[in-house]
Amino acid sequence: MKKSLFTYKKSGVNINAADKFVNFIANISPKKRGNKKFNNIGGFGSISNIPNHIKQPKIVACTDGVGTKIEIANTLNKYDTIGIDLVAMSVNDLIVQGAKPLLFLDYISINKLDLNKLKSIIKGIANGCEQSDCELVGGETAEMPGTYEKGKFDIAGFAVGVVGKNKILKKSKIKLNDLILSIPSSGLHSNGYSLVRYLLNKKKINIKKNKFLKKELLKPTKIYVKEVLKLIDKNLINGCANITGGGLVDNIKRVIPENLIAEINLNNIKTSKIFKWLKKNGISDKEMLKTFNCGVGFCLIISPKNLKKVKKFFTKEFNPYVIGKISKGKNKFKLNGSINWI
Repeated sequence: MKKSLFTYKKSGVNINAADKFVNFIANISPKKRGNKKFNNIGGFGSISNIPNHIKQPKIVACTDGVGTKIEIANTLNKYDTIGIDLVAMSVNDLIVQGAKPLLFLDYISINKLDLNKLKSIIKGIANGCEQSDCELVGGETAEMPGTYEKGKFDIAGFAVGVVGKNKILKKSKIKLNDLILSIPSSGLHSNGYSLVRYLLNKKKINIKKNKFLKKELLKPTKIYVKEVLKLIDKNLINGCANITGGGLVDNIKRVIPENLIAEINLNNIKTSKIFKWLKKNGISDKEMLKTFNCGVGFCLIISPKNLKKVKKFFTKEFNPYVIGKISKGKNKFKLNGSINWI
C-alpha cells in the first residue's frame, strides 16, 4: 500500500505520544472511594460517589488557571510546582463556599507533546490533589501546532466539591464586630505574574542568575483545604475569602453582606520578602494592593470568642492573625494605615 502523504503525525499531532501520556496519568492517579476502586482515566467520563454522610448535599464547581506563571516555569525549565498551583487556585475557591473538594480535572494545551514536561506538570497536579484530599479523575491534553509557538502551553483546572446545605458559608452568617484574620500566603501564589514579568523585562533582570527570584517565583500556592474544612466542621468560621487576582480589596468585599464593611488595618499585615522586593523595585502601594496578595493568602471571618480555638488548627508558619473587623458601612471595604514594606 502506498504511504499516505497526509498523516496526523505529519501535521504535528502525535497520537502515540498522547496515549503514552494517558497511561502515565492512569498509573499515578487511581480513583478510590471506600473499598471500591475506579480508574476511568482515558475513558469518556469519570464516575464517583457523593459522600453519603453529608446531609442535603449541594454541588459546588470552580475553574481557574495559573496565568503567566507558566512563562516563569518555561524560563527556568521547571514544571513540578505549577500543577500544585493549578489545583490550589480552584480548591481554595471551593472552600469559600464551605465545600469539600471531591474531583479535579485538568486541561493542557500545548504546541507539541513533551512527555517529560507534561509528566512533571501532572505529578504536581497529583500532589495538589493529595494535599486537598480530592481525586484527579481525568482531563484533556490537546496538541495544537499552529496555535501555540514552539515550547508554549497553557493549563486550566476544574474542581467539583460538595457541601451540606446547613454548612454553606452564606453572607448572612457574617455579623457586626466579627474579626477578619489573615492566613499567610506562601508567596505570590499564582497572581500578578504579568506585572512581575513586565518589571523583570524593563529592569533587564535575568532570573536564571538570581537565586532569590528563582526560588520565590515558582513557590507553589498554599492549599488551605484541610485546615479550613476542619474549622467549618466545628462551626468556628462565619465566612472566608481566597485572596487571588485583585488582592485584598476585590476579594474580601465579595463575601461581605449589605450595610456592613470589612475594615482592614494594613499596619497589621505581615508581608514577606518577595513583596518587599517588588515594592522596592518600583511598584506603588496602590498597585501592590490591587494586584498581589501582599502576604495575605486567605481570610477568615470569625466571632471574636473563637479566636483562640481557630489558631490551634494551624502550624506556626501559617498561623492566622487579626487584620481587621466587620463594621457598619455601605462600601463593603475600608483600608486604614499602610503596610510596612521594610
